[in-house]
Amino acid sequence: MKYKFNFAVAAAIAAVSGMFAGAVSAQDIDQGSVARGGKLYDKWYKVIKADVPEASHSLYPASNEKYANDPKNNWRCKECHGWDGRGVAGAYASGSHATGIKGIDALAGGDPAAVVAILTAPAHGYGDKMAEADLMDLANFVVYGQIDWSTYVDADTKAPKGDAAKGKQVYNTVCANCHGADGKLPKDMPPLGSLMGNPWEVMHKILNGQPAEAMPAMRAIDHQVSADVMTYLTMLPKE
Repeated sequence: MKYKFNFAVAAAIAAVSGMFAGAVSAQDIDQGSVARGGKLYDKWYKVIKADVPEASHSLYPASNEKYANDPKNNWRCKECHGWDGRGVAGAYASGSHATGIKGIDALAGGDPAAVVAILTAPAHGYGDKMAEADLMDLANFVVYGQIDWSTYVDADTKAPKGDAAKGKQVYNTVCANCHGADGKLPKDMPPLGSLMGNPWEVMHKILNGQPAEAMPAMRAIDHQVSADVMTYLTMLPKE
C-alpha cells in the first residue's frame, strides 16, 4: 500500500504539473506586445502604415447601414467586437455600432496561435494584411489583454470606478504635457472631458496608446490607475 500511495501522489503531481506546463504567468507576458496589439485592434492599418482595404469586410453585416459600406471602419476589430471586446453582449449591443457579432472575450486566456489561425483564415482575411509579428501582437492582446470591465466601469451609468483626486495627480504628471491642464489639446481632437461618454474607448487608449501617435501605454501599470485618470477626466471641460 505504501508504494501504491506514493505512486498515486507522484501521478497526481505529474498531472497537475502537466496542466500548468503551458500556462503563462503574468510576469512572463510581453506587455509591450499586448499594448501594440491593442493599437492594432483599434486601427491596425494606421499602426503598420498600410492602405485601407478598398472593399468592405466580408463578415460585416449589411444591416448596419452606417458602416456596411465603410471599409475604413468595418475592417477595424473594435468595430465588430467593441472596445470592451464583448460584441453583441457589451456596449455595442445597440446603437450606431451594433452588428450582432459576438465578442472576443471567450478567447481570453487561450492560445495566441489559435487566434492567429482565426485571423488568417479566409473569413477574417488578415493573413495578407499584416505581418506575422503584427498578427502575434494582436493575438497577444486578445488572449492576454482583455480586462474585467465591471471592475473599472459601471456599464449602466458609464461612470468610471476610480478616485478623481488620485487620477488628477497622474494626469498632471503623465498626460497634461500633451493634452493640457484642461484636456483641450491637441487642438485637432475633441476635449478629453467630452469623450467620457465612451469610457471603454478611453480606457482602451489609456492602456494601449493611440495608433500612430506618441501616446504612452499604461498597460503595465495597475489598471486602477487608468480608472482613476478616467474619473478625473469626467471633471474636465467638455467644450
